[in-house]
Amino acid sequence: MQLIPAIDLRGGRCVRLLRGDFAAETAYEVEPAGLLERYRAAGAEWLHVVDLDGARDGARANREPIARLAARRAVRLQVGGGIRDRAAVLALRAGGVERVVVGSAAITDPDAVRGWLGEFGPAGLVLALDVRLDEAATPWVATHGWQRQSARSLWDAVAQFESAGLRHVLCTDVARDGARSGPNLALYREAVTRFPRIAWQASGGVRDARDLDALAATGVAATISGRALLEGTIDDEEIRRFSPNA
Repeated sequence: MQLIPAIDLRGGRCVRLLRGDFAAETAYEVEPAGLLERYRAAGAEWLHVVDLDGARDGARANREPIARLAARRAVRLQVGGGIRDRAAVLALRAGGVERVVVGSAAITDPDAVRGWLGEFGPAGLVLALDVRLDEAATPWVATHGWQRQSARSLWDAVAQFESAGLRHVLCTDVARDGARSGPNLALYREAVTRFPRIAWQASGGVRDARDLDALAATGVAATISGRALLEGTIDDEEIRRFSPNA
């Protein structure tokens, strides 16, 4: 399993939200470029960047900060937030982003997303399928910066892209995101069991090294961490421990 640090951007600042709530924002006094260099020095090979303004309303308010991060070529970037048409995918790819993270469009326009998988290849796209679980533990996909709830389950959403060669899926349990309540291990075990050929990326609730070890045991390919790295409950050395060359 690989540990991928996350940078969430809102108005060009590094922030974290609690359970996707834009009214529950924590801002960090660190420049995105400085944070990237910190993670690179710790051994990160990938960085996960989210344009929160784009995720909520489609505005590309963080286009310039993201372009500056990509131009550094210090680590490989996967970037998402408001990617709802082919032009947005093309712009990020042209700017040096290796993986474009597509969320809401996978639910609202699956035919287009299947086309993007064919055009850019499974290695160039990540589907971000963020979920809320009901009382029966069925994961239902949320869209538009987690502001809307769809009627499609995680399992149905993934299945419709299998024939298009889907490889990377980032799954966040919204209820645990930013809450430091521990990851949803049962969800990721089921995801790996149902779709063993998918390189699953787990996100939400990671607190410490014990959580990383527990996630590694589920079989996920990667774990995304933002707040825990920013606030020091996960040491930067864990980035090196959970790297392909460890």
